[in-house]
Amino acid sequence: MQLRLLATETLGDIVAGIGAAGPPPPPNMDPAAYPSDALADPSENTTSLNLVTKPSSPQSFPSTHPQAYANYLGRRLDKSALVRAAWTTGIGRILTTSAGGAGLSQQEEDRLIADLGRTLGDSDDKVRIAAVRVVSNFSFRDVVHKLGRSGGVDESGSVLATLAERVKDLKQPVRAEAMPVLARIWGVAVGEISAGNEQVCALLKGIPSKILNTHYTNDLEVMALLDHIFFEQLLPLNYPPIKAKNPKMTNGSSQGAKESQGGTTDPDKIRTERILLLIRDLDERAKKVFYINQSRAPKLAPYVTAFLERCEEYNGGVMDQNEAQIKAHLTKLIQTFAGRFANSQQASADLWKFAKMHDRRNYQLIRFCMKPDTDYRTIIKAIRELTKRIVEIAPSTTVSNSLVETLTSLLYQISLVVYNKSHVPAIMEYTRTDDKSLAAAALELLRQISSRTPEVLKAHVQAICKTLQDEAPTAKKANDAGAVDNLKACASFASKYPKEIPQDPKFRQAMTSFALHGFPAEAAKYAVSVIWAASEKKEMLVRDLVQQCLKGFHYGGEGFLSRLAALSQLILLAPHEIGQDSTDAIMDAAIKQILTQVREPSKKAADAYEWSSSIDREALAKIWALKILVNRIRSYDDAESLPAVAAPVYELLSKLIEKQGELSPARDTPPSHKCRLRLLAARLYLKLCTHKPHDALLSASAFNNLAIVAQDSIQEVRAGFLQRLKKYLHHQKLSQRFYTIPFLFAFEPSDQVRSDVTTWIKSRAAIFSNNRTQQTGSTSKVNTVMESLIARLISLLAHHPDYANEAEDLIDLSRYIIFYLQNVATVDNLSLIYHIAQRVKACRDAITSTPAPDAPPTEADDRLYHLSDLAQITIRKYEDTHNWTIQTLPGKVRLPSSLFSEIKSHSEAQRIAEHNYLPEDVEAGVEHLLRATLRASRPGHGKKRKSEGDSEGREAKKAKSLPVRKAAGAATTKEKKAAPKKTAMKTKTPTKSKKTTEPKEPDSGERRRSGRAKPVEKNYMERDSEEDDEEMYMDAAADEEPETDSAADAQAEKSDIETEDANEAVPTHQAHDEAKGDEGVDEESDKELEKGTEPEEEEEEEPAPKPTPTSRSKRKTTTSPPSKIKARPARSRPKATRSKTSTRAKAKQMPSDDDDDDDELTDPPDSE
Repeated sequence: MQLRLLATETLGDIVAGIGAAGPPPPPNMDPAAYPSDALADPSENTTSLNLVTKPSSPQSFPSTHPQAYANYLGRRLDKSALVRAAWTTGIGRILTTSAGGAGLSQQEEDRLIADLGRTLGDSDDKVRIAAVRVVSNFSFRDVVHKLGRSGGVDESGSVLATLAERVKDLKQPVRAEAMPVLARIWGVAVGEISAGNEQVCALLKGIPSKILNTHYTNDLEVMALLDHIFFEQLLPLNYPPIKAKNPKMTNGSSQGAKESQGGTTDPDKIRTERILLLIRDLDERAKKVFYINQSRAPKLAPYVTAFLERCEEYNGGVMDQNEAQIKAHLTKLIQTFAGRFANSQQASADLWKFAKMHDRRNYQLIRFCMKPDTDYRTIIKAIRELTKRIVEIAPSTTVSNSLVETLTSLLYQISLVVYNKSHVPAIMEYTRTDDKSLAAAALELLRQISSRTPEVLKAHVQAICKTLQDEAPTAKKANDAGAVDNLKACASFASKYPKEIPQDPKFRQAMTSFALHGFPAEAAKYAVSVIWAASEKKEMLVRDLVQQCLKGFHYGGEGFLSRLAALSQLILLAPHEIGQDSTDAIMDAAIKQILTQVREPSKKAADAYEWSSSIDREALAKIWALKILVNRIRSYDDAESLPAVAAPVYELLSKLIEKQGELSPARDTPPSHKCRLRLLAARLYLKLCTHKPHDALLSASAFNNLAIVAQDSIQEVRAGFLQRLKKYLHHQKLSQRFYTIPFLFAFEPSDQVRSDVTTWIKSRAAIFSNNRTQQTGSTSKVNTVMESLIARLISLLAHHPDYANEAEDLIDLSRYIIFYLQNVATVDNLSLIYHIAQRVKACRDAITSTPAPDAPPTEADDRLYHLSDLAQITIRKYEDTHNWTIQTLPGKVRLPSSLFSEIKSHSEAQRIAEHNYLPEDVEAGVEHLLRATLRASRPGHGKKRKSEGDSEGREAKKAKSLPVRKAAGAATTKEKKAAPKKTAMKTKTPTKSKKTTEPKEPDSGERRRSGRAKPVEKNYMERDSEEDDEEMYMDAAADEEPETDSAADAQAEKSDIETEDANEAVPTHQAHDEAKGDEGVDEESDKELEKGTEPEEEEEEEPAPKPTPTSRSKRKTTTSPPSKIKARPARSRPKATRSKTSTRAKAKQMPSDDDDDDDELTDPPDSE
């Protein structure tokens, strides 16, 4: 092997024309250089004048020695990874030197490039690292003209795409090599991208998305590396490297500087252009990561401020008083920050060293980085000075390097580098000029700054207000499209700094004009917010504005949409100032003139239900009218009369959900209106339930109907509902019962959405597990939120429209339980989950009726018992598959009283507990389904690493087909029980063969859902409260030991800081190559409801096959008494297109604007 290695290295150098002096120096590719390298720059073609290091070959080696060259090329498949790595280095030198200057034919060069792409996907990490290093030696021109011939980073199979895949490689050294190389290529190419070079844009503009998407791996090492790459390669802190003549100006931006060419330029504008270019070309998932990372600074600022204060009190370890308290608080803060690092022990030690240094100048430098009124140049100087001081003070080089690395990573997270006041003037300029098609990105960035850090706008708010005043609309003149974002920025700023807003009559008149004539209607909403926040005479202005909005109001009138939006915001912010008479007039206009009218009846079938990317003004009017009704009860502060006032609104929302957005008795609502109204109703339900008094009004049966929206036939409806649900749960605004809804996505046909749900659930489970670990041993109750959900999930499935007692239906329902176990169950909590599932069988259903204690079990009770047995057998099979052991737990679990009631008769409870309700086919079917699902979910299943040297030709193992959910027929449940269907399925079991259901090949386009509408529930009061969930714990659980079985879970737990980024993280135990996002990012906009944009799909592991129901027979919705449940068939739906969520609000708190929470469905299609 040593001889082959030496021969391979030597022959590669001979072909490349490299002499004893070694290879030529690598090309200078500086991402911080300005101006950036041009593709046509002749300096790149200038050969080295050093004849010693210049590669030179007197003749073409491939032509002169074809057999030796052919044998050399065969080393690509050598069994030794060292030889393959040396061979990779050799062909890289041959390509960069063009065979020592002798030249390569087009065919030969293409072959070597293809081989280089294969080595990037080699099975051995040493070969992959060598291939990445080879690419790093290519000049920018060679990257475009040579490597680019096989395709760009978005073209699967190309060299650049394979290189981009290595940033999520399973091996950390490969990721550490690949990410800087890929980022440096984009940093050098940014000049050509800015100039609009189509070839460079097509090849390289997707690089930032590939890099930022590594965030979803939730590997702390990857996330730390991502921060360094972002601020050192993509957006270098020293970019552009030109000195400003006067670094500070009155508006906070840097002065222009003179370049060597004699022209003047503004470094802040140059930097802003690079930021906007990056944002413009990001895909949706990467854009979420970008804004999540920028929002860390304002979130972490209070923690860092507290840390610096404790460091000052710590005084280097010398304290006069409160020593124990100061040390305890400082320890807790250091542990919090250390949890954000891969090596938490080293980070903790470094932060303690920093605290013991007790350098007050260092404290002030860190504060400079966090302050919103600090300009960009000051932040960069502070980071440099802090680094220099640490190096000088540290006792040794090792200590200084470790401490500098830790503090630098922390500074990258807390510094306001992108959301900086120096960039605001340039951003506003791009919103007006749309230079280089950057207006959309500039508007989006300005919107994020205004919502996240409005303090940054303090120096520019007067200019924004002056612009709005000049652009105020009238009845004959429309406002500029960018005025909406300026208004939102002004409203966000006014809510915190109302005295900074102009008080002159001209500005107030301009805001009134926006409220009456603004377009789109959101402009009116934000104008009202500015008036309410900044005006001194609020009552007078509100009443005048209400009278102007109501005067002559009618559908289709001048500015009627703007008036509806203004009234919606007024009734939310100023219910008392409006007065009862005006409130009645507003409600009358919203109901009688808008909601109950269908002005353009649909000519399609009555059950037509479809999504449209555009939205007409009639649908917009109904959206704003519905918000008026909801905002009225949101601002209602009389707790005693609230149920009576809210009941009609809750009934209307339930009707929209159950009848799929249909309100007209004639059933002629346009199909595109119905799906939007159903989504809006579901979202408004969620918003109402963020307030505890309103949450109590949502009954258990109404909650079950709301949960079915997660299985709507329209992809956009499901995704929109999920996004808002994750947002509210992330901020702890919803009660624990809402955590049950995400598990209904077990049958989600969209891989992207299903992956996001899985990611989010695992992240939340890690957070709760971490909290439980911290609580173990304390006197507080142990947190068992995710474990207790199994009882709520069983109740939800028992009332699911698709429920049936047949074997194949029960096997199908076990998918929900398997999905729950995959995302929640661990070796430590499986016993508790099993115990809770058992406990369900000792209760009766309390949703449909409250029977007498001695009454026989109802049909709803029978469903619970079937599902309890199903859950138990599924958990047992899951235990066997993982070789775990379920322990018998003492104590008793208390289930929610709104869902379950106790069985009073001991003999009846004993009879139910001993009876097995499952058909004989179920156990074997569940075992087969569980094994197939777990096998398909393993990392690498169904996919091999591309172009693995000696692994070529290996076929990926195929997963067995999963049983398919069959459609329920027209027969009732009782009829099915009387004549059950039994079909044979070949199943290998260790004991005896049983008859089971034959699995079928699923169709990914279809999905399990129900279209059955339920009768409107008149009682919206739920009998239990949050205490029901808090009581769902075991007395013995407090003595359980913390979870320590999974290092990956522990790493995932460390990735979040109490109230930070929980819904965007992905558990670390997922493979990097198959990791997907999430979600759920606390988005500030609902504009996706107007667009129907499909998120970009990316290459991922082959997902587990998903079952699909066949079409069910259509039948009209009938009304049945709530005390009896019938298994009625679900209506068939068109195939879903493959495309692509603090403390709970207190009861008497004045409702807030909630940013864009009121913007559902109201923006124009291209506004996002």
